[in-house]
Amino acid sequence: MKTLHFSGQDVAKITATEVAELAQRLEQDEYKTPFEGLEDWHLLRAIAFQRPEMVEPYIYLLDMEAYDEA
Repeated sequence: MKTLHFSGQDVAKITATEVAELAQRLEQDEYKTPFEGLEDWHLLRAIAFQRPEMVEPYIYLLDMEAYDEA
């Protein structure tokens, strides 16, 4: 299983294919440790805040309420 270490710059460069792979890993939930899953979840969340159009099909994986985090 491949998890990604990310930065703000990485989020700007992520592709739709990578987001789909990330979402698939989260859906399968077959991580060796809870921390691997949490890392992927945080990456998807970072993408949702910086590039929301990329995450629209997978927003259900974040279980987010509408709120302003500013």
